Amino acid sequence: MGLLDFFRSKPAPQPPQPAISARYDAAQTNDKNVFHWAESDLLSATAANTRAVRQTLRRRARYESANSSYCRGIVLTLANDTIGCGPTLQLKTASEDADDVIETAWERWCEEVALDEKLRIIVQSTCVDGEVFGLFITNNALKGPVKLDLKLIEADQVTTPVPKLQMTQPVDGIELDERTKEPRYYHLLKNHPGDMFVTQILEFDRIPASRIVHMMNRDRPGQQRGIPEITAAIPLFAQLRRFTGAVLESAEANASIAGILKTTAPPNEAQPVEPFSPIKLNRGSIIAMPDGWDMQQASSASPNATYAMFKNEIINEIARCISMPFNVAACNSATYNYASGRLDHQVYGRSIKVKRSILESRVLAKVFFAWLEEAILVTPAIIPDSAGDPDEWILQWAWDSGEHVDPLKEANALTIRLQNNMTTFATEYAKMGRDWKVELRQRAAEREFLKELGLDDPTPQQQQQQQQDAAAPD
Repeated sequence: MGLLDFFRSKPAPQPPQPAISARYDAAQTNDKNVFHWAESDLLSATAANTRAVRQTLRRRARYESANSSYCRGIVLTLANDTIGCGPTLQLKTASEDADDVIETAWERWCEEVALDEKLRIIVQSTCVDGEVFGLFITNNALKGPVKLDLKLIEADQVTTPVPKLQMTQPVDGIELDERTKEPRYYHLLKNHPGDMFVTQILEFDRIPASRIVHMMNRDRPGQQRGIPEITAAIPLFAQLRRFTGAVLESAEANASIAGILKTTAPPNEAQPVEPFSPIKLNRGSIIAMPDGWDMQQASSASPNATYAMFKNEIINEIARCISMPFNVAACNSATYNYASGRLDHQVYGRSIKVKRSILESRVLAKVFFAWLEEAILVTPAIIPDSAGDPDEWILQWAWDSGEHVDPLKEANALTIRLQNNMTTFATEYAKMGRDWKVELRQRAAEREFLKELGLDDPTPQQQQQQQQDAAAPD
């Protein structure tokens, strides 16, 4: 065989290699897990959150919120902790004087339209209903020059009632842009479908997206309608109430029996007694038992030792879906110490910050610029010329800070951070929902007034120096 024949020769056939396949335990289906995974699907966010599904979830979440004290308390606590007394605008324009003028006008309008209360309703509705809408309207009843108002609308009222339009719209109640898939119009029913004696339930208005504020929980890409934030906990609320009711019924049944007659006598030797026949007892009386019978007091086994444990575990599991610690959900910190309480609240605090950030971008920013546009039209002087271009403004919102479990430790830590230049007055006052410039001006005025009255207390450094001077020999 020549050299060329060697290179042209075919290689010897190799035995076939076994196919390599990756195996995952979670991907296996067997007799033990077939029913558990029976409801799993690959539906899109739009197909999974159909109108029928959202209506069922909203109906059940509202029912639990209205009847379960724990559900009601958790939702209210979440709204109060998130909103507090409301956010304070800290605007940064080209001029500080312009900042003060615009911030003052904004605060007056917020008070007039009760924006803080509406923000709390938004958080509650997002938790229970999954979403809430706001419509910019003209309210001539407002006393200020700006007649703009934000009208909150429940999710039930944003829907597409006409069957033909339902076939052409992939999302119930929302018309999307074909290219960007962003909302262009919202279908707003003229009447709430749950109102009584409403006959015109199919009439709706097409509202431009620029006039609508839509707050919802977005969990998946492409999701346009929200589901309740407590969806995973709805069955648990029902279990908690059923278990409490069962324990109460058992305790009442046992308490209704004062005693049981029992005999150890041989057959046919004890006096005959009709089985299961009740015997009425008079209070304070001495009872003579039938011959051969003894009376044994009924002991109640309900609630047993596991009742409180089971109840706490259910509450803890319920609160987990909204990142709320057990002691906040249950209003019970009996088993907590300082370290565990602080650690749990750090997770809860980060969750609150995320909610506030979403509110700032989806609600507050849109409401502020809608108010600004209206204010410029009716009162152009509200925006000083020194403010510059509104597109270059920076919006910052100061929220209420939660009370620390150990105020002394927090105050000492704040002092150290300020001394080491690790924070600023603006940052720390913003955490408390206050304007640092207003607070420091007020503090300066108070100190000057104390000096006038001769009540100015020396600082700790001055007190130490005075003590040293007094102890020094002449």
